[in-house]
Amino acid sequence: MFLDGDDILGQVEVEECKLYLEIRWSGRDFMVNWFYRRKKIKITVAMSSNVEVEAEGGQYRMETGADLISLKQSQSGTGLAEDAWCLEAAWEVANKVGGIYTVLRSKAAVSVQELGDKYIMLGPLTPSHTHEVEEVAPPPTSALARSVAVARDKGWRLVVGKWLVTGHPTVVLFDTASAEGSMNRWKHELYVKAQIGIPHGDTEANNLVIFGFMMAQFIADFRWQLSRKSEENEEDKSPHVVAHFHEWMAGIGLMMLRLWKVEVATVFTTHATLLGRHLCAGAMDFYNYLEHFNVDVEAGKRKIYHRYCLERAAAHLAHIFTTVSDITGQEAEHLIKRRPDLITPNGLNVKRICHEFQNLHQTNKLRIMNFVHGHFHGHLNFDLDKTLLFFTAGRYEFGNKGGDVFIEALARLNHYLKACNSDVTVIAFIIFPTKNTSFNNESLKGHAISKSLQETVNEVKAKIGRKLYESCSRGELPGGSDLMSRDDISKLKRVVLAGGQRSSWPPITTHNVVADDKDPVLESLKRCSLLNSPDDRVKVVFHPDFLNSDNPLLGLGYEEFVRGCHLGVFPSYYEPWGYTPAECTIMGVPSVTTNLSGFGGFIQEHVSDPSSYGIHVVDRKFVSVEESVRSLAQIMFDFSQLTRRQRIIMRNRTERLSELLDWRRLGAYYSQARTRALATVWPEDYSCTPGAGTGAWLYPRPASSYSSYSRRTRETDTENGDDIETEETEN
Repeated sequence: MFLDGDDILGQVEVEECKLYLEIRWSGRDFMVNWFYRRKKIKITVAMSSNVEVEAEGGQYRMETGADLISLKQSQSGTGLAEDAWCLEAAWEVANKVGGIYTVLRSKAAVSVQELGDKYIMLGPLTPSHTHEVEEVAPPPTSALARSVAVARDKGWRLVVGKWLVTGHPTVVLFDTASAEGSMNRWKHELYVKAQIGIPHGDTEANNLVIFGFMMAQFIADFRWQLSRKSEENEEDKSPHVVAHFHEWMAGIGLMMLRLWKVEVATVFTTHATLLGRHLCAGAMDFYNYLEHFNVDVEAGKRKIYHRYCLERAAAHLAHIFTTVSDITGQEAEHLIKRRPDLITPNGLNVKRICHEFQNLHQTNKLRIMNFVHGHFHGHLNFDLDKTLLFFTAGRYEFGNKGGDVFIEALARLNHYLKACNSDVTVIAFIIFPTKNTSFNNESLKGHAISKSLQETVNEVKAKIGRKLYESCSRGELPGGSDLMSRDDISKLKRVVLAGGQRSSWPPITTHNVVADDKDPVLESLKRCSLLNSPDDRVKVVFHPDFLNSDNPLLGLGYEEFVRGCHLGVFPSYYEPWGYTPAECTIMGVPSVTTNLSGFGGFIQEHVSDPSSYGIHVVDRKFVSVEESVRSLAQIMFDFSQLTRRQRIIMRNRTERLSELLDWRRLGAYYSQARTRALATVWPEDYSCTPGAGTGAWLYPRPASSYSSYSRRTRETDTENGDDIETEETEN
């Protein structure tokens, strides 16, 4: 771990001898704490010295001098100057549409911490703002208040307030309906100055034209108000403003600022190219033909040529162009014909609470097992203590999200487990929201029977406990006939017989899917014979709806569900970033991703051996689909053969990487993008070295292997439990 101040700077674990090393930076020296079992020894190490650990079976060494200092210095930010303003614009500001909403929402706290009140977010006014934004009037003499007043004098409706997320950033939301009267004039100006025509029938694009022009005029006026305020204060230096736009939906605002020659630095970030999404949706061999696409023809075929032109123009007009991953950068270079100036990976707000994630896993796993009891009622011929929970989730883009590869690999895994007579059962959840009518009757019936059985057992258990206590209080040891009456036995028999044995196998879906005969998930499950047969070692549950705590079957939110699972599997073919495996990482859940996802590429770049940290990267770029399926099946099989102790250690290591995805670290990339844009417009005031402040570092391979440690202790898992931290109690 690498944190600021007096926090932990590094940690080494040597499981073979139960020795733990903790390194803290105290300003001048490194404080090294050694833990042997439960003893702690403090050592102060000079900056130029080394630490060596002698252990049976090998020697482990860690440089505590220049290497750690360089790691610490690599985290230094490239914050903006005190007089610089940043306006960040996107269609998803306080408007939950897609993944960009998560990016902006989670990044807000870091941006506010860096820029304070000089960070303003611009977005559309939608009905969701009523519970997302608290209206707050800006100071009446501020440049923001003056700019808002000018906009309202034009008849526009604007809402200014605080977004109710961590950091509470200032937001300005524009009601596009209030400026509809200017739409045709603005579309004409866009055509005259940029030669891009917007079809009248494209309602979404029409709204984006209004949104873009409103933002551009507001930013231009805001820049003028700042200049006016500087003149009033007799300041020689003109105000510096950087406007950061996300995706093509906000691109028109950037285009007009450049075409009007407004003195504002601009940054444009694409999280996935528009044409790339459409090409992959057509099940094309996207990456092999990436260099050969005729982009104009392909965009015209899909009737998105005007949208494609908007995205391409915004990317080329921006002073700094960024994407979220290297794989998306390659896509942008070939499809919108500009190589990104900088990669700005997405992060998350990470709050680490020691080993609490292990306890949360245990709690939520038991809740999922309650669902398993009901869904598989009548066919519980497997040991729940030896049952593993796998899952995949995301938008219902079956091929792009790797649903086809996942199901095919599950079929191979089923065969592997049967062939080796394994006593492990895998339950695979497929969470792809799609159209459905209602809950499956068989699933509801099984849960009703399971609930009735649980209530009866709890009632009988309470009676037995009371009788047992009373007998022991009298100094007597009761026999079995004394604890359970005939009425209790009759109740249990009735509820058991009421459930009985199902005549059909457990359903493979929890809902009635619309047009189920054409649904790709159901078709693939049937083709691969994954139908929850009693002989199958891999069971499947297709949940075609969003997860929320109000769900009468699972009753879990998405985060709770993820924490309760053992492995997340995301073998995506098209995934510009990939928040699902990133979320698994910060929750301490091992995952599978691919080298065609932004997250997979990021992990491979910054972690020397990702699989040793519980993040497996499947190759979907350089090998055939068959080889990818075989590789994924082998990864899942190997995971299913791990012991409890091994899974505990793996989860600890996975969670350790959460710091790698923290916005407090990754926010430096966005800060550098803004600084480079300012340096482009005002080179005399800013100097920026490409790559400065972002740090080029690599997480080393763990000093020891969790597998070797666990094999040695496999036979003593329950006998020597005191050697493991008490928080690490799990399945």
